[in-house]
This record gives sequence, structure tokens and C-alpha cells, in this order.
Amino acid sequence: MGELVLAAKVTHVPSIWLSLQPGRYHGIRRPAELALREIGRRARERGADTFVIVDTHWLNSMGFHLNGAARHAGSYASRELPHFIPKLVYDYPGAPGLARLIAEEITAGGQRALVHDVADLAPEYATLVPMHLANAAEPRLAVLPIGASMYSTPEENRRVGQALARAVTRGDHRVAFLASGSLSHMFPPNEQGPEYLDTISAPINAVMDRAVLAMWREGRIAEFLAILPDYNTRFTGEGAMADTGILFGLLGWDAYRGRGEELCPYFPSSGTGQVVVDFELPVPRSGG
Repeated sequence: MGELVLAAKVTHVPSIWLSLQPGRYHGIRRPAELALREIGRRARERGADTFVIVDTHWLNSMGFHLNGAARHAGSYASRELPHFIPKLVYDYPGAPGLARLIAEEITAGGQRALVHDVADLAPEYATLVPMHLANAAEPRLAVLPIGASMYSTPEENRRVGQALARAVTRGDHRVAFLASGSLSHMFPPNEQGPEYLDTISAPINAVMDRAVLAMWREGRIAEFLAILPDYNTRFTGEGAMADTGILFGLLGWDAYRGRGEELCPYFPSSGTGQVVVDFELPVPRSGG
């Protein structure tokens, strides 16, 4: 039987890649770098063999999609921000069997899901940036990217998370799950973009993001889920905040009683709100 061994909300901002390079921006995202490395350390310490990542840069118009390739390898440049991320070399094993199980469970739950093994369907940077830091040790853990639906609802994402939980139990993988996306996600006007590298687009966004983090720290998850639709709409959720909805569906939705541990301080990046949070896992129900 498979097991969920880690569940986290993680940042993937391209300025992390800049932070890793020599030059003007070296070290600007050091706390986030260390937090993602800690996610990798914890995953390995808990015996993970696979990272499952809901990627809010692999956005789909219809359905939920899984990259079921047996291997993900290549060199990546961001089409969105090529001056931030060029030449990101990657090589990870895939998890095609788990991809099929998850798709079966999503379909059984009434959603649409497709598994792809297409040479030109490379992972996006919401997978590759976290993996560069969290999955750097050898041997590399398997990687399974899931594309977020940009038109999904919190209810759909809840059901997808629940399907993922069933699939993990059915399979034989020890899964570290990453919800790869921002908190608030409002970008500044194009002409002012460079001025906002370390600044939030609107102060109210930071106020709301910090309020959400307090709910997570204090285990007020049902309270957070009640505001999730408005939080997504009013604070420009990245990829419909599908990664967050799926994360809490996986953890048990409003029945979840755990808390989130912030592994780096909240920070703004190009106007958006970012953090890394590791969530306590639900205690398995005893049999008998």
C-alpha cells in the first residue's frame, strides 16, 4: 500500500533561479532556496520515492492532465520570462503507473483526466524550479507533474485531491506532494515590473496573504476553505488556486485538523506573495 509522507505548499518564482546564479541577483532568494532544500531533506527522511506536483504553470483549459512520461530530461527556458530562466538542465525518472492510477481515480470521481507520454510535453518551471532544489540528491526521486485547470472550481479541486489520496493508497509509492503556486498573484503594470522584484503589488494583498498563513499556522482550515473562492477571485489566484484546493482535498478538506509550518518567511516577488509551508499529515484511522 502506498503512503503520503509529505504535503507542502511551495513557491516556484523565477527569481529563485536568478538567486542561484552568479551576478547581481545572487542570493536574493536564499531563504526560499533553503526552504525548498529542506522540503527535499524531509521527503527523503520520510522515505519518499516520488514527488507529485500540481503545477500552476502547466495550465489547461479543459480537464486535469498528468505527465506520465517514464523520464523527464532536457534543458528548459521559460517562454514567459526567458531573461529569468534560461538553460535549466533537468533529468528525473517519471511515475507512469501512479499517473494512470490517479487518472483512474479522478475519472471515477466524476472529473476528466488524461495521462500523456509525449516527447515534446516537457515540465514547466513550477515543477522544475522546486525540483532543482528539493530533488538534487542522488538517486533522484521520481517526478509526476499534474497540470492545473485554469477554469476549475474549489469543489472540483477538492474532489481531485480526494482522488489523489485514493490513488496513493491503491498504489505502492511513498509520495511527497507539492502544491506549486503563489498566494496572491497580482503582477504590477509592465512598465513598473522591474521596480517590484521585492515588492507586493498592493499592500492589501500582503495583509490577506498573512491572514491566510495565520489560519494555516493555527489549524483554522475550515475557516480558510470557506473564504477560498473569494480569496482566489479577489486576490488574483494563480491557476485558480487549483494547487491549494487539491492540497486540502488530499489532506481531508474541512475535516483536516493539522497545521502548517512555514519554512521560510513570507516574501513578495514581482508583485506576488510567496512562501513554503509544510503541513502536518492526517493521523491514519486505526482499524478494528
